[in-house]
Amino acid sequence: MKRLINATIHSLRGLRYTIAHEAAVRQEVIVLALAVLLGFFVAPSPAWYVAMIGVLLILLAVELLNTSIERLSDHVTPEHHTEIGIIKDAGSAAVFCLLLLAGLVWLAAIAVRFGFL
Repeated sequence: MKRLINATIHSLRGLRYTIAHEAAVRQEVIVLALAVLLGFFVAPSPAWYVAMIGVLLILLAVELLNTSIERLSDHVTPEHHTEIGIIKDAGSAAVFCLLLLAGLVWLAAIAVRFGFL
């Protein structure tokens, strides 16, 4: 039980730090908070609601991993390094893919909810 409590404390500390210091994380947390409320009105069913909020949670998780990669890369070498730049770009691409998926899920939910599909 102590390990679970410590893991939760560390996770919340990491989330609090990234919200305070990373604009992208801050923006995604704000969108998630708004989506939790808006999703009640937009989601065609409880399963849709879970998918709509779930995809935003996955997006936040990938953003946190991307932020971790970028911070570690900058710590290892603050100078520009071509290979590290490629690694950072790949992390950014992962976030971009999740942004597209989140947009598709929300658009599909809206289309189903309002009878376009």
